[in-house]
Amino acid sequence: MWKPNQSGNSSQSPSTEPVRPAVPPTPTFEAPSVRTPNAPPPAADQATIGKSLVVKGEVTGSESLYIDGKVEGAINLPGNRVTIGRNGQVTANITAREIVVLGKVRGNMNASDRVDIRSEGSLSGDVVAQRISIEDGAFFKGGIDIRKPGAPDKAAAATPAAIAEPVKVV
Repeated sequence: MWKPNQSGNSSQSPSTEPVRPAVPPTPTFEAPSVRTPNAPPPAADQATIGKSLVVKGEVTGSESLYIDGKVEGAINLPGNRVTIGRNGQVTANITAREIVVLGKVRGNMNASDRVDIRSEGSLSGDVVAQRISIEDGAFFKGGIDIRKPGAPDKAAAATPAAIAEPVKVV
């Protein structure tokens, strides 16, 4: 211990501040990307509805969608991909460019490009698409309408008559 009356230790003076060590810079940390077997491939613009989420109503947007939860209503994402994950349960009509089914879907599908029902997937409803793929082991109950690119949609032509209000006869 240093005492001011000691003459042997002249290197330290009581008025100088002790030297403090430099604070090391804070390291930057990036979490490693972890993919689970049920996770979709990474995409730049893809929204996800997780396992514990329940959505009731209409889903619209301009990005692809991965559904691992429950959706009831309508899904309208033209020009994008809709993927129903293994845990996904969808009760909705789906309109998209591409639809991939790994979970359960009850409702009609209208794809401008393709519908892909994987081996663990289940679909109860009609399909309108240019291409369709149904793997061995998949469940499908419904009708298939293969449309060529640019072909007019018969269902769309019939829709205005179905929506027209009834005429009241007096």
